[in-house]
Amino acid sequence: MTEPSFTIIAIDGGAASGKSSTSRALSERFNLLHVDTGSFYRTLTAELLHQGVQPDDATAIAKTATALRLETDVAGRRAQMKVNGRIVPDAEIRTAAVNASVSHFAAVPELRAALLAYQRGQTDVAKTHGFPGLVMEGRDIGSVIFPDAHYRFFLHADPVERARRRAAEGQTDSIAERDRLDTTRKSAPLSIPEGAIDIDSTHLTLAQVVDRISQALETKLTRR
Repeated sequence: MTEPSFTIIAIDGGAASGKSSTSRALSERFNLLHVDTGSFYRTLTAELLHQGVQPDDATAIAKTATALRLETDVAGRRAQMKVNGRIVPDAEIRTAAVNASVSHFAAVPELRAALLAYQRGQTDVAKTHGFPGLVMEGRDIGSVIFPDAHYRFFLHADPVERARRRAAEGQTDSIAERDRLDTTRKSAPLSIPEGAIDIDSTHLTLAQVVDRISQALETKLTRR
């Protein structure tokens, strides 16, 4: 367990459940490193596609992924993955091709295994940059990456509302298909971690979700 002076907050949930907006707001409010593991998988998906690797070729995925040099650059309070010394811009990881493939790549156990130590290593990145803790979002943070996190939350919302949010972001991926792939994969499927605080964000504003989580955090963390 990480020492009590350093706080780990795990936020899980499906696509467009509010994870990213909530995590960014908490990062600002409590001066935490924000780690978006979804962007990590998108970054690796973009790189693997660029190298001609297909999501159904587990051998090629394992070989290629383990050969990549993964580092972290901190921009403000955001952790950004660097692949072989390069930060892949958002424009490259939000394409239709990446949207269609990321859940398929993320379902490959070899890729998840290759990312496990890197994701857990973000605690060292946060400490090095003087943060009192980190807020990490994804689909298996509270269940696999940091099952002993000090705080674990799971966000969900009605599929229709999530589809509306996704469309407002200009994204075209299917919420239903992402859910199916994320919840049925054999390796670290999306699920509510035992003991996590479950929040339905369907009819809540971002501010309301952030305030609800902040009430739990303020017993340990101080607002900026």
